[in-house]
Amino acid sequence: MHRSDRATRQGEANFGEVVDTKPHAGPTPVVEAEGLTKHYGSRIAVDRISLRVEAGACVGLLGPNGAGKTTTIRMLSCLTAPTAGSLRVLGMEMVAANHRAIKAQLGIVQQEDSLDPDLSVENNLLIYASYFGIPRREAAKRAQELMRFAQLTERRRDRIRDLSGGMRRRLMLARALINGPKLLLLDEPTTGLDPQARRLVWERIRRLKQHAVTILLTTHYMEEAANLCDRVVIIDHGKIVAEDAPETLVDSVIGEEVIEVYLPDSSASRGVLEKCRDFACRTEQVGEILYLYLRNGSARQRAFEALAGYRFTRRKPSLEDVFLSLTGHALRD
Repeated sequence: MHRSDRATRQGEANFGEVVDTKPHAGPTPVVEAEGLTKHYGSRIAVDRISLRVEAGACVGLLGPNGAGKTTTIRMLSCLTAPTAGSLRVLGMEMVAANHRAIKAQLGIVQQEDSLDPDLSVENNLLIYASYFGIPRREAAKRAQELMRFAQLTERRRDRIRDLSGGMRRRLMLARALINGPKLLLLDEPTTGLDPQARRLVWERIRRLKQHAVTILLTTHYMEEAANLCDRVVIIDHGKIVAEDAPETLVDSVIGEEVIEVYLPDSSASRGVLEKCRDFACRTEQVGEILYLYLRNGSARQRAFEALAGYRFTRRKPSLEDVFLSLTGHALRD
């Protein structure tokens, strides 16, 4: 075995000592919410949702801006008290008396950068470890493994202000793992990153999945959810509108193929719909684009014949099609 291979395997073994690879004890879900509700005055941010996250699963919470995703994460992380409903995290009721015990077993990556700009990469990890009462020697060992995990070992002495955005997000992820959490909450972990940095964070999250870390993440990137999540929960206006494995949702909501028809004007859709009425497909119009969702490939040739004279493209469906179909195409602020 080459020396580099031995080093890689040793690093993997050491990283397994940092993260909690032992499943959450018993059949109880890591997260179990029933009728979870949060009001801010007259505004309902989360509206009677029920949610289960099993040990070792990676679950994505998807929704437009203002749908209730971050409010749900805040309730799970003991930062916001529910207005109604029941919530258990790691087998414990979400009540003030349990907050300390729950927080001790959580890892949280917020949307906003909360690193200390006056400290080095390494000291950000060491100071954070002290909040959990981790002895200095053990904290130093964990920090070394997590800097290797985040590919930041060579930047260990750099201050935060000297890091790129991607490096900061990787350090946020490493810091969230310093206490060996049983549940990792990732709130839009790759927002604002370039494609290279985003995919490196994905690779780090996949490694966590290999070590059976339970993950709940929010994201606006449908490709991210499709690549990382075992199950996705789509929430809109505070309510859950769909929940299943990404590929199952694509098949059940959209079908096998999407045809985008480019209309000369929005009123032209009537003629296209007349030709396609007897197809086993669903349609949706957005401006001057008509979407035809074909349930099976047998309708493809008939669709091509019906669309003669129109400009159109055909493609495979995606989780983004599901998201837009269920939550709408209108811009949310």
